[in-house]
Amino acid sequence: MSRLARPTDGRMIGGVCAALARRFGTSATTMRVIFLLSCLLPGPQFLLYIALWVLLPSADKAARTAW
Repeated sequence: MSRLARPTDGRMIGGVCAALARRFGTSATTMRVIFLLSCLLPGPQFLLYIALWVLLPSADKAARTAW
C-alpha cells in the first residue's frame, strides 16, 4: 500500500478516488464506480469527498515535505 496523497496525474476532479485507488491497489475507474454507486445510498458521500479533497495533501506537496 502506498501513502495516501492525491496524485497530480490520472485525476478527474480532486484526485480523491485516484488516491484511494492507489492506496488500496485498484483502478481509479473501479473506485469512481464504487463512489457513484454509494451515492445511491443515503449518507454524506459528497461531504466526505469534499473533506478528503481538502484534507489529503497533493502528491507534489507530500513529496516535498517527506522526511
